[in-house]
Amino acid sequence: MTNLDLYAKAEHLLGIEEATEALYDLYRSELDDYDVKTLLDVGCGRGGFMKRMISDGVKCKGVDLSSVMIDECKGDGLDAECIDVADVDGKYDAIVSIFDVLNFMDNDALVKFLNAVAQKLNDDGIFIADINTRYGFSDVAEGTMSSENEKEFLSVDAVFENDKLATKFTLFSKNEDETYTKYQDTIIQHFHKMKTFQKLDGLKLIEKQTFSLYDTEDKTLLIFKRR
Repeated sequence: MTNLDLYAKAEHLLGIEEATEALYDLYRSELDDYDVKTLLDVGCGRGGFMKRMISDGVKCKGVDLSSVMIDECKGDGLDAECIDVADVDGKYDAIVSIFDVLNFMDNDALVKFLNAVAQKLNDDGIFIADINTRYGFSDVAEGTMSSENEKEFLSVDAVFENDKLATKFTLFSKNEDETYTKYQDTIIQHFHKMKTFQKLDGLKLIEKQTFSLYDTEDKTLLIFKRR
């Protein structure tokens, strides 16, 4: 199991449903300003945002590096693949990466990713993503939490230092014979400075807005057009 698949197994215990819905509302309102007929959701998760956009008449495709997430998308009849964005066929009016997707990449991987995104946009295409601010990492994400239900127990321990957030997930899942299986892994997220987004070859940053998701100004929304 990859660390992204462990995150997928534990996500329902994190209590992020309300924040996810708030982000979906924000992205949807931003996309209303553009004539979007086709959309690619990179890091699509279980496909919640695609379902919203499909209901608005937009043709959607999703990609995610977690096979667990993609299997759930396919189970709901969504067009989704477990591939890298560079391997996606076709071009799109809009591409989105919702809820920290960019923070899961180091700087080199991020630049490579953003150049690949530019190649998948139509000429007037738009790319929207959100990232954590430094405050969002140091004052909101850092710390410990636990959550449980009748069959599972999750412990999360996050430490932010040297512009990296290391989050250790420990999940105990109850088996039918009353024993428990332990899953444990650490997910690394990276803080990105704004200058990284202002010096791209394929994308031009046209708007950025800092907003509050969990706390005061813990997120930044980035909107790009293809150069």
